[in-house]
Amino acid sequence: MLQDERLDSAELRRIGDEIREDWAVEDLDFEEAVDYHDSLPASKRFADVLESADRPLLQPRAGVPRLDDQIALLRHLEDEGKADLLPTTIDSYTRDNEYGKAQEGLEEARETGEDTLNGFPAVNHGVEGCRDLVEALDTPIEVRHGTPDARLLAAVTFAGGFQSFEGGPISYNIPYTKEHDLAETIEHWQYVDRLAGAYTARGVRINREPFGPLTGTLVPPSIAIAVGLVEGMLAATQGVRSVTLGYGQVGNLVQDIAALRALRSLGEEYLPDEVTVTTVFHEWMGGFPPDEARANGVIALGAATAAIAKPDKVITKSPQEFGGVPTKEANAAGLRTTRQLIDMMREQAITLDGVDREQQFIEKSTRSLMDTVLQLGDEDVARGVVEAFSTGKLDVPFAPSDSAASAVLPARDDDGRVRIHTFGDLALDDDLRDVHHERLDKRAREENRDRSFQMVADDVDAISEGRLIGRPGGEQA
Repeated sequence: MLQDERLDSAELRRIGDEIREDWAVEDLDFEEAVDYHDSLPASKRFADVLESADRPLLQPRAGVPRLDDQIALLRHLEDEGKADLLPTTIDSYTRDNEYGKAQEGLEEARETGEDTLNGFPAVNHGVEGCRDLVEALDTPIEVRHGTPDARLLAAVTFAGGFQSFEGGPISYNIPYTKEHDLAETIEHWQYVDRLAGAYTARGVRINREPFGPLTGTLVPPSIAIAVGLVEGMLAATQGVRSVTLGYGQVGNLVQDIAALRALRSLGEEYLPDEVTVTTVFHEWMGGFPPDEARANGVIALGAATAAIAKPDKVITKSPQEFGGVPTKEANAAGLRTTRQLIDMMREQAITLDGVDREQQFIEKSTRSLMDTVLQLGDEDVARGVVEAFSTGKLDVPFAPSDSAASAVLPARDDDGRVRIHTFGDLALDDDLRDVHHERLDKRAREENRDRSFQMVADDVDAISEGRLIGRPGGEQA
């Protein structure tokens, strides 16, 4: 029966042996891996670097199949982009636990020199390959992926010297997959978190980062924050002591600043005192304009938001987002654009009306969702979140997962803040629902149309078309 309880050492070893039956991996020696981590310089200890920073640190996304190419790519982002933290984005076959297909793609990439995979197959490179990557760079590196069952990936990359691991059982299930059972993914991620906790107990603080943007499409802040809190609480149970809670930009400056402040405040409220809470802000995750100059405008708005809200980390975007995977030069340019805006603005005393009021609204909404999760699970967050999703009391808009109702639909109000158009059975109190209705009704009146699904559809495409709010006919109010 699923429970939010710490796995014991025997169970950790049993699962570790079981996952190696799927793909033979050498050198998974925990004691030797701890010694290896201890040998790394302080500059490569991810949690320490992140938690001691005095400004928002910048991190791009990047991953290619061949080791030499990945080293070259990350060196470019380190040297030319001045990245503070580096990523290694994992390929899709590894995310689906298709290690044989990942191996075929890696061998083809080695033969042809082409990027035949859309990321770095860390399991196939093994512990030695991961260590070669870690040792080749001066900057801490995080594993970024999208894997419902990340157990073997975590075992290999932790042993390989990585000290930060993104994702979680909800954020890498509900937005990413259709048929994975939520209770099962929670059990799989209990192993990931327990392994991170085991390293932490030996002095190697593995940073864990729930994926805050979820589906990346107009996700109401309270939903994103509630999911991050649940994943952070699950990780803390397993001994994780460094948690980075994430949030994806929605584009309204007041709402994004309020949400980032609420994220930190609620993280410190819900997670145990022994956990160090940091925050990460993802620049716009939706569709980008095809014109690179306009795309830079979207990036600049994210940078300005970060400069005022001061998250601990920013995941940057490039002006080539519309076309897919950016060149290393465009990726570095996105880093520099963000850094320029933050460095110009971060020491200015900028205040905006309405941030405190919006933060209070977000926090009250998040508590409404969290109270329901804990009540449904009789204070067990693992059981509660499964029941909450199965009943629709917690939901994510536009989610493909069979484990979610996907009945919640968002739309922007007349200020461009993301509100909820359709609630389904989402566990928000009536007074909170009234605010969403009133704000969307006001927009409908201003635009001389009914509050309808068309507003939802218009808003999804608005930023890629050069606006924030999807006005009828594209007009600006």
